[in-house]
Amino acid sequence: MSGAVDTSTPERIPEFKQLLGHPRPLWMLFMTEFWERFAFYGMRWALALYIVAQFYGGDSAGEAPASRLYGAYLALVYAAALFGGYVADKVIGYQRSILLGAVVMAAGLFMIMWPDENIFKLGLATVIAGNGLFKPNISTMVGKLYLQGDDRRDSGFTLFYMGINLGAMIAPWLTGLLAERIMGGSSDMPVYKVVFLVSGIGMLISLVWFWFGRKQLEGIGRPMPGTEGAGRVLVTAICTLVAIPVIYFLLSIGAGALQWILTALFVALCVLILREGFKDGPVRRDMAIAMLIIFAFNVLFWCFFEQAGSSFNFLAQNIVNRDFGGWTFPVGWFQSVNSIAIITMAPLLAWLWVKLGSNNPSIPRKFGLGLLFNSLAFLLLMFALSSLVDPQSLKIPFWTLFAVYWIQSIGELCLSPIGLSMVTKLAPVRLVGFGMGGWFLSTAIGNNLSGIFASHVSGESGMSVESALSGYTFGFWALLIPGVLLFLIAPLIQRLMHGVK
Repeated sequence: MSGAVDTSTPERIPEFKQLLGHPRPLWMLFMTEFWERFAFYGMRWALALYIVAQFYGGDSAGEAPASRLYGAYLALVYAAALFGGYVADKVIGYQRSILLGAVVMAAGLFMIMWPDENIFKLGLATVIAGNGLFKPNISTMVGKLYLQGDDRRDSGFTLFYMGINLGAMIAPWLTGLLAERIMGGSSDMPVYKVVFLVSGIGMLISLVWFWFGRKQLEGIGRPMPGTEGAGRVLVTAICTLVAIPVIYFLLSIGAGALQWILTALFVALCVLILREGFKDGPVRRDMAIAMLIIFAFNVLFWCFFEQAGSSFNFLAQNIVNRDFGGWTFPVGWFQSVNSIAIITMAPLLAWLWVKLGSNNPSIPRKFGLGLLFNSLAFLLLMFALSSLVDPQSLKIPFWTLFAVYWIQSIGELCLSPIGLSMVTKLAPVRLVGFGMGGWFLSTAIGNNLSGIFASHVSGESGMSVESALSGYTFGFWALLIPGVLLFLIAPLIQRLMHGVK
């Protein structure tokens, strides 16, 4: 680790008790995020499928608008993190931001149970507002548990990322089981209300867990001196309620218009971060530039990775052979493959990064690996859709989509937890939470593009083998070329990072 200033860590942190080689509060944050991700992924797998079933009468022509709404929803979830990071940095502190966000998210998850399209979108807007207050700040607090130069930081973020994926693994299985069998549904028409209900309960558990566990933090994440008053929390809550109709409007204007807005926000963010970096001197300036370059490649990764909740769902539903001797593998369970892969591979990669020592790939090269693994997943889809389609059923083998999720997950591990850690190292001193929000904003742009891309894959009348092959071939080349480019320019980016690894 570099001796560069650690922007996420105060000059002095408490001497935390250690558990399994890491500060004890890491595990409390781990479980808090576990339940929040349980809630988030519990409803995520069902969202696009529910939109088609509920608001388009099951007509496959609804796949394209459902994909665009799904992409816009995910985009705004991550874009809201930009403002949530600022609120935590400057207004109410990290702990109170997390608690308020959890309350708002739970309310939104219960709202989307109502089978009215306007109330449904209002519920999505409420989830987005709450997630903005929650998501960037709990990640930032993980970085605050470690002293500058602590070699355990990347491993800590990787373990934290396992908490995310444990929740994501269990959620589709449990909510799907309840919706399809226990509550009287079927694989063709689950009781989606149950999915959203159980997700809301999971969010309440996350809230309670953090409320009682935050004493372990010993002051980490509390509001800055002079900002402790409850009045600031009340004002923030009122502003959050005012923001919900605005988010509803953004969900309703269409993915194309939303893309322009997100791009404008990203440009403004870049200007702000660069200005702050220039104020802090040439080293910090270079670090800020390096971080923004990585952000640009992050957009590409998530544009194609997030097909999981949109076009891959429709691919699984219509073109993948899920029949096993009379039992049909539920579409939602594919979402758990990603999490199983993360949980399986995360400890191995965490060990590998440490074991490699001086040969540990630089952050830019890890990002390049993320893009290249993602491209390999699309290469497999190209092969399956061009050579493995059963001429009678017009379906591809089950194992192909299963392998696609697994390969993408390896790419995700090379990129996502490393990205969270990178922001805490490279962001300007006074804008760490804002920088984390910027990371999520670049993810947001990718997610919105993912919905637009998925809508083209489905076309106007629903997904076909031909439309899927055409779309996924484009995805392969759109990932491969930038991945190779990033490998080539990695030494330049690393110089800009001034020894940060």
